[in-house]
Amino acid sequence: MKASELKNKNNEELQKELLTLLRSQFNLRIRHATQQLDNVSQLRNVRRDIARVRTEINLRERMS
Repeated sequence: MKASELKNKNNEELQKELLTLLRSQFNLRIRHATQQLDNVSQLRNVRRDIARVRTEINLRERMS
């Protein structure tokens, strides 16, 4: 996910995206702990996507 994609979404869509990413991160962490996760780099990608979404939300809060 790119930051430019996030700028086109409204606040409600960003919150939904954040919730989806947090659930995905939780599931990946559980799979990693039980050694069922083959591609560990997915964890890093999801963590960075969460940071991008949170950054966009914080920017919008500061602007208003």
